[in-house]
Amino acid sequence: MPRAVLIERRGSVEDLVVREVPRPEPGPGEVRVRVRAAGLNPVDWKIIEREGSWQAFNGEGGLPTGNGNDLAGLVDAVGPGVAEWRVDDEVLGGRRFHAQADFAIVAADALVAKPEALTWEQAGSLQIAARTAAASVRQVAPQPGETVLVSAAAGGVGVLVAQLVARHGATAIGTASDDNHEFLRSIGVVPVAYGDGMVERIRAIAPAGVDAVLDNHGRSTMEAGLELGVDPARINTIADRPFAAEIGATTAGGASALDDDLADVAALVADGSLVFPVDSVYPIERVVEAYRHLRAGHLRGKVVLVTE
Repeated sequence: MPRAVLIERRGSVEDLVVREVPRPEPGPGEVRVRVRAAGLNPVDWKIIEREGSWQAFNGEGGLPTGNGNDLAGLVDAVGPGVAEWRVDDEVLGGRRFHAQADFAIVAADALVAKPEALTWEQAGSLQIAARTAAASVRQVAPQPGETVLVSAAAGGVGVLVAQLVARHGATAIGTASDDNHEFLRSIGVVPVAYGDGMVERIRAIAPAGVDAVLDNHGRSTMEAGLELGVDPARINTIADRPFAAEIGATTAGGASALDDDLADVAALVADGSLVFPVDSVYPIERVVEAYRHLRAGHLRGKVVLVTE
């Protein structure tokens, strides 16, 4: 029987389980995807462990339920009214609480064609990162010659954010652990170590100042931006909405993405214009171990589950 990662009780990702489940059937406007790869995101464990996140994403939904959002695979069946996809089409996309499984039911319009040059692991972990990166960069609108501070610049979202900033003609200064500095330089990002003294290090790198902040980590990056004199209207965070509201920063992310953002970013990764690294790959049975690795931080790219 097919397998799926299930949330049977809330509180910790340590309690995630893999169970055999019936093969799901697509309804009108839906597609069944035979999943090849499913990426992990920090929001996954926040939904399980934080009441506010659970209510925001699941409302009154009960348990057990599936887990994850991002996926890539082959169309296995189509529901009534679906004309844009055929069996064996290679696709990527996502659906919350359904992705981490051998088979997933996804709305037909939530999928895009997988470019041939993308690996399954890249495709299966792209949906949230691509949409979030595109929307957040659009929010601060980097201009040629500007300097933008990007936090967690080697992570799954940050690595795309920093490169999209550079594609606008701006200089991206990216926070990262020392182990990732050479990698950031290789993709055109100016690395800076986080922690004590970060503001002074940024001033030394950018004596003319910083024009915008794209935060993928949390409050400390926004505080650094304020200390550097950045207008709060040009500080965007995907990591700390309460502090953003307090200082007047913005919170554009995946929910603000445009319909074409996923396909556009996928094409840029496929043709080599953007580098989208995969940090590590785990078989679906090792889902708990995969989340432990994700939460440990200091990643270079995405953590991905595979079904084969």
